[in-house]
Amino acid sequence: MSTTRQHPPGDLGREPEGAGAASPVPAERQWRTLSLGQASGIVPLARDFARQALHDWGWLPASSADRRAAAEDVLLVVSELVTNACLHAEGPEELRIGCMPKALRVEVVDRGAGQPAPRTPHRAGRPGGHGMFIVQRLCLDWGVQRTPDRPGKTVWAELAAPA
Repeated sequence: MSTTRQHPPGDLGREPEGAGAASPVPAERQWRTLSLGQASGIVPLARDFARQALHDWGWLPASSADRRAAAEDVLLVVSELVTNACLHAEGPEELRIGCMPKALRVEVVDRGAGQPAPRTPHRAGRPGGHGMFIVQRLCLDWGVQRTPDRPGKTVWAELAAPA
């Protein structure tokens, strides 16, 4: 799995700036955005926001154990990415969740300059340091996207949609 691969523009990422009404988002790609810059109780807020999006997109209530597990994985990844931004990246600014027919993408924009990475070697019995290991295990792919000449980064993760 990639930890630094740049995501090609327009592939599964956000619509380009200025896309607006002249270029509507295709029906198969839906995005939700939550500003976290001045929020308190950020992790529960982010989970509630993600849970509502999953409900709106038909992932919840889950009709099977596999669908329930897929929704729980999304909520766990949201928690881990937002927590990581709180602990290591000067706090998250924004949470974005995008739903496509075969995948769901979670993006957390933060102000930090660091590079998230799973701890190696991973030691399951030790407290802390499991967040990015969990993300790596649950996701199809994840990585970091930086904008030139701007501080911070976007940490993204993609999960498979339930069958």
